[in-house]
Amino acid sequence: MTKDQIILGIETSCDETAASIVRNGCEIVSNVVASQIESHKRFGGVVPEIASRHHVEQVTIVIEEALKQANMEPSDLDAVAVTEGPGLVGALLIGINAAKAFAFANRLPLVGVHHIAGHIYANQLTELMQFPLLALVVSGGHTEIVLMPEHGTFELIGETRDDAAGEAYDKVARVLKLPYPGGPHIDRLAHEGVEPIAFPRIWLEEGSYDFSFSGLKSSVINYMHNAEQRGEEIKPQAVAAGFQDSVVEVLTAKTLRAAKQYKVKQVIAAGGVSANKGLRKSLEDTFEKEGIPFTVPPLFLCTDNAAMIAAAGSVMFEKGLISSMSMNGNPGMTLFDWK
Repeated sequence: MTKDQIILGIETSCDETAASIVRNGCEIVSNVVASQIESHKRFGGVVPEIASRHHVEQVTIVIEEALKQANMEPSDLDAVAVTEGPGLVGALLIGINAAKAFAFANRLPLVGVHHIAGHIYANQLTELMQFPLLALVVSGGHTEIVLMPEHGTFELIGETRDDAAGEAYDKVARVLKLPYPGGPHIDRLAHEGVEPIAFPRIWLEEGSYDFSFSGLKSSVINYMHNAEQRGEEIKPQAVAAGFQDSVVEVLTAKTLRAAKQYKVKQVIAAGGVSANKGLRKSLEDTFEKEGIPFTVPPLFLCTDNAAMIAAAGSVMFEKGLISSMSMNGNPGMTLFDWK
């Protein structure tokens, strides 16, 4: 009987300080997240310096708690996986240095993980991946369609040219005077049954899998300003529903077209915006109708967490991709193949 592979994951790329222990790349043994939302809410977005200070305060605590919840000692671990990038450079460095110190002190291998690869592999914690697969990644900083012929091979076939979907959600929420983060509040308003405003769908040139949400955001802002100048009543529910309908339709349609073109066996969604109820339902209904298996992680695995980093790190560790102690934070890190 082969020994279980036990990986400690650490995530500090933005405003969540997290540690998790994952067995065999697919079973969560413990998962600890210290959120900073309340600290950043009054500023309407993440303040990098504040995020870094919180990580310094919390990173050791979450690692210790993850071990405690798993009832494990460092000697039970096989490796330490940590987010190497992309993200806020100060935030990344705190997690990386904590991971280095822990790995060095306990003579464990260190694995640097791409944050988006982590989001993709959050699905591995729900069910095993079927290749080739297509991943729709939607978060505050990323909107991408990624083709994966096999584990650790990533082909970027579409990405945002300006605002990511989550970024657009936050900017529209700010205009609607909704709290940060804006996505959940817009999603809630969009489901209150009010007739949506007809905002444009941005398809770009024919055949493109790229996205653009800056124009949609500007259309919403212009609508709000014009209505205010004319003294017209603005229904936030109608604005939210119209904005969300546009985002969801474009994301779903382009993902479906790509899935058919590349004849994938599975479609997965990943990233914080994949927690959006409207998007989840649209994707689930669309791919059920098409007979293409679709997977989206449970809500607690959509937002930043360390279980996803451990899951991705587990596959990298199996492939022998060990990082050196000279690893640095890489805020502009690109998604790379694990070869």
